[in-house]
Amino acid sequence: MLRVRCLRGGSRGAEAAHYIGWRLGRVFTGWVQRSLQSTQAATASQNTCAADDNKATSPVPKDCPVCSYNEWDPLEEVIVGRAENACVPPFSVEVKANTYEKYWGFYQKFGGQSFPKDHVKKAIAEIEEMCNILKREGVIVKRPDPIDWSVKYKTPDFESTGMYAAMPRDILLVVGNEIIEAPMAWRARFFEYRAYRRIIKDYFNSGAKWTTAPKPTMADELYDQDYPIHSVEDRHKLAAQGKFVTTEFEPCFDAADFIRAGRDIFVQRSQVTNYMGIEWMRRHLAPDYRVHIISFKDPNPMHIDATFNIIGPGLVLSNPDRPCHQIELFKKAGWTVIRPPVPLIPDDHPLWMSSKWLSMNVLMLDEKRVMVDASETSIQKIFENLGISTIKVNIRHANSLGGGFHCWTCDIRRRGTLQSYFD
Repeated sequence: MLRVRCLRGGSRGAEAAHYIGWRLGRVFTGWVQRSLQSTQAATASQNTCAADDNKATSPVPKDCPVCSYNEWDPLEEVIVGRAENACVPPFSVEVKANTYEKYWGFYQKFGGQSFPKDHVKKAIAEIEEMCNILKREGVIVKRPDPIDWSVKYKTPDFESTGMYAAMPRDILLVVGNEIIEAPMAWRARFFEYRAYRRIIKDYFNSGAKWTTAPKPTMADELYDQDYPIHSVEDRHKLAAQGKFVTTEFEPCFDAADFIRAGRDIFVQRSQVTNYMGIEWMRRHLAPDYRVHIISFKDPNPMHIDATFNIIGPGLVLSNPDRPCHQIELFKKAGWTVIRPPVPLIPDDHPLWMSSKWLSMNVLMLDEKRVMVDASETSIQKIFENLGISTIKVNIRHANSLGGGFHCWTCDIRRRGTLQSYFD
């Protein structure tokens, strides 16, 4: 098993956090410094960066169905999302900041209504076949409940309709035997947790830990109402300045902005994940886990797994169009960094909420098996050259709703133990 040096929260990690804090601007500088100081104090209390492998941690009950520490241990049980009743989210400020300008008219016209029904029907069929293939590979598959997402709802702070329960990776993060419900940032996703409650209660009754992060009010103060997005060029400039549509009014994060590697969990500040959300996770998971902020040259950061997808111990897919500012830290630590090839998805295929780089949004069934898009032959060759067998599945229409295999799933149980890959 790979044993590599740690990305220290108190040295190189501090430099990265300082860099990101500087990018944030003067408004948040004091907050970030206080957060950094608390992180350094926590790190200083440990003699080494890596937690002692012999350190006592809460054992996972033997019969608990929930246990997952990374993205590559043998997959035994998974939640797969549903495309049924998927609705276009209303064109609010946070939706505008996260979507491509060529689709803004689509959102303005169809917000609150169903995505094109023929397209959704094909997506449903693709995901059903994906579930069948997972079952044939020996994986237990659970599904969220179907819900009518077109129903309007109102809180004291906003009104909206729902979206879908297609992407469990966005709302659920499994760390050990704990399921964490994320406080997502889109108003259209405020009640998305309801589709998963039956499943999570069953896991809880079977011994799993269940945590719901502080639910955001999603009041106007959570968003920069004047976020000046008129083109992709605007996004590039704002991202370079560390400016995002979400503010630090209250904690928010999407679970898909976190990627796991045993005791070390990596996260990006994005349009849907703010520093308060990251700090909540850091404190919640300490001292057994270390949360590291990494950043990318990305004009529209939202969800890390089509930018930086860890596929094995010391092995990561890193998007060449969105280079990681801290990539040398991984290389110096002994990691193999793989640049995935240009995606092959046609330009005319609708991708309402994502980029073509869903080609690298793969699901590892174990270190030697990967679920990959049947049409993406270039990346299939990359895996085959690594000695990883490809399980080819077509979810092209499901891609249109905003996710690849990693997005459409949340691994509940992987056969493995908690280890540190950064010593």
